Amino acid sequence: MECEMETNERNAKPASADNLLQWSQWQLIDSILPTGGFAHSFGLEAAMQARIVSGPEGLETYVIHVLENTGSLLLPFVYAATKSPNLDMWSKLDRTLEATLTNEVSRKASISQGSALLRISASVFSEVPSLKRMRDDLLGSRTVSFHHAPVFGVVCGLLGFDSGTSQRAYVFMTMRDVISSATRLNLIGPLGASVLQHQIAYVAEEIVKKWMDRPIEEACQTAPLLDTVQGCHSYLFSRLFCS
Repeated sequence: MECEMETNERNAKPASADNLLQWSQWQLIDSILPTGGFAHSFGLEAAMQARIVSGPEGLETYVIHVLENTGSLLLPFVYAATKSPNLDMWSKLDRTLEATLTNEVSRKASISQGSALLRISASVFSEVPSLKRMRDDLLGSRTVSFHHAPVFGVVCGLLGFDSGTSQRAYVFMTMRDVISSATRLNLIGPLGASVLQHQIAYVAEEIVKKWMDRPIEEACQTAPLLDTVQGCHSYLFSRLFCS
């Protein structure tokens, strides 16, 4: 009987730890985590002023293209960082993405959000001390830029995400943020935004499946027009978002 009780206790501890870990995983993708994602429109504001997007139908196409670009260019970095969440791998991925991003606006947005995510994760997820060590070791360093996709992948890996979930979470957050920016730009109402997000989810899943588990050597842009439009954001006379 005593042996059986000890076995049950041992089995209960990992289950309890896993349950607690899920709370941290949910918090990572919660919009309340102040990583600065809502300060960026992913080029939507510039696209509206250029009349590329002028209504809900154009918005749906734009969001899908943003997700396609996210899947083709950034998911390989999320995947690699999630699979090997260590300092050496992350530094290599960060330097590679720094060399890959030629759009100054999106590059600065990536660095801003990545820096914020690592700072907040190191403070919030205290049960993962390696996050704080990583930030302390690299704070003030000029060898890394703290791009968002590799940072997100590392945090996901350390919080116990599998690579498939981390990649879906990254695409989900991109979809959420760009549709949220459309709401604040009065392009669509809150209810319409929720309906649109649910409808696009089916397309988003196909995009994730298409680009999932790719090596970083295959990272590419599939919708270069969006990259060009986002690069024009800094030239707007009046703007609400940072990018």
